[in-house]
This record gives sequence, C-alpha cells and structure tokens, in this order.
Amino acid sequence: MGLREPDDAAVWRLDDERAIVVTTDFFTPVVDDAYDYGSIAAANSLSDVYAMGGRPFLALNVAALPDHLPPEISSEIIRGGAEKAREADVVIAGGHTVKDKEPKYGLVVIGFVHPQKMMSKGGLQVGDALVLTKPLGMGVTTTALKREQAEEADVREAVEWMKRLNDKAAQLANEFNLRAATDITGYSLLGHAMEMAEASSVALHFEFGKIPFISCARKYAEMGCFPGGAFDNKAYFEPRVHFDPTLDEENQMLLFDAQTSGGLLLGVPQEKLEAFLARAREIGQAAWVVGRVETGSGIQVGG
Repeated sequence: MGLREPDDAAVWRLDDERAIVVTTDFFTPVVDDAYDYGSIAAANSLSDVYAMGGRPFLALNVAALPDHLPPEISSEIIRGGAEKAREADVVIAGGHTVKDKEPKYGLVVIGFVHPQKMMSKGGLQVGDALVLTKPLGMGVTTTALKREQAEEADVREAVEWMKRLNDKAAQLANEFNLRAATDITGYSLLGHAMEMAEASSVALHFEFGKIPFISCARKYAEMGCFPGGAFDNKAYFEPRVHFDPTLDEENQMLLFDAQTSGGLLLGVPQEKLEAFLARAREIGQAAWVVGRVETGSGIQVGG
C-alpha cells in the first residue's frame, strides 16, 4: 500500500508472514487540558495502524511547541501521549521537536500486519453490513469548546471517546478475518465512506436513525458549531451523496463533521454479523450496524 491507494497507512511486505505498517499524524489542540490533548493525539495516530488490521509496536513523537509555553504544559502533552502509547503496548523511542507559534503534537507509528490479514478501504463486498465502532459528534463539540460555548459534561463525553484506542475493534476485525476498514477522522463519516465505496467499486446505503452520536452533537449542530473542515467535506463529497428529503441540514452536516480520533468503519459479511456483534458485546467493544453495501456507486443516506 502506498501513494496509489487511498488507505490509512503505508504497508511494506517483509516476507510471507510479515508486513510493516507505517503512518504519522499530528494536529493542533482540540481540548484545553494538555494531558488529554496528548492522549487524544496519540490515540488518533495509532488508529491508522489498527485500521489496516495491524498491531503497533514502536512510535516517535512529533511536536511543534512555542518556546514560551510553560514546561509543565509541554510535559503534560508528552506524558499524555506516552501513557496512551503504553496502554497500547507501544514504545515511544524518541522523536523530534521544533519551535512553532501554535502547539502541534502526534506520533510516527510503526506496526506489523500479516500480509494475508491486512484490511483496506478497497475490501468491501456487496451485501456486507457497515459497522461503526465509535459515535460521531467530536467536531461540533470541540468547535463549541473553542468558541467557549461547550458545557463541561459534553466535553468530558467527547474526550472519553476520543481517548479510546481502536485496538479492541481491530482485534475483533482480525478475529473475524474482515478485509475492509477505515478509521473515521477529518474527512467525516461520509468522506471516509466515500473513499471505501470508490476503492471497492460499490455503493453504500446508510440509515441515519442507526448512526450513533454523542449526546450533545445535535445541540451544537443547531448552534452552528461546525469546524471548517465540515464545510470542506460537504463541498467535496456532497455531489456523490443522496440524502433522504426528511433529513434536515443539521443532520446532514453532522455526517460531514470532521472527527478527531473516531472509530473504525468495518465491512462485515452478513453470515458473520450475528457472531461478530455477540463477540463485540463479550469484549466490551461498541459496535453499531449503520448501513449496508450495495451495487452501484455513491452513497445514499436514508432517514
């Protein structure tokens, strides 16, 4: 996997049993707490390896920090990333820092995957169920926070989801030998889903009523707290999306909402779905069936 494919990481085959997965991601603060910011950034960086069906094992810090930033804040960012990496059994073996006017933090992540067990955006098959492993609504909530309009309980809910690793979701996907996955981040649910649809030469049908959102998402959508990326996503992807006419503008925009450290979107064959969902409940992994794969092209969103 490389520049030709729209996938979440680069993959290089080492031998018949091993391929190496390499990715990087970093961004400016999405929350006020330095420790939570570092933890979210690390979870987000690790997610691309999980989306390929891989297991991360090594990482490097990538940081751009203002020289006037108090050391106790810088150290909390790095500590948040380090402890999240430790939770994932990943070693952070150094990294690099430069000066910048606005903080930026993330990881370079390296993992392993079996070449025959790798997942990709192009692995969907007609008839597959579409399963999502985290709710949506992170973008509107963090934007409300930046505008000083967010309630503390709402921020806590969003942070709790953003800090969650996608390790159990990837473990579950490997257990059921799934072949299609991506993680839902800046391009939104519909943007990343469109990449999967086009890479797999299929059409996707989502049922809006089955798509999970954090509890405050609709409230902040009605307040217009969408990040700029949501409007970019809408402009680029909307021509290939058909919405049920009963869905209002706020609900449509929530599907274009740019996420941070979102869940995995998985293609699950129908014959595996019941056992997959039962196993998800058994290991405490959230999983919502949000749609299906059909013949054709583009995306349809029902009410």
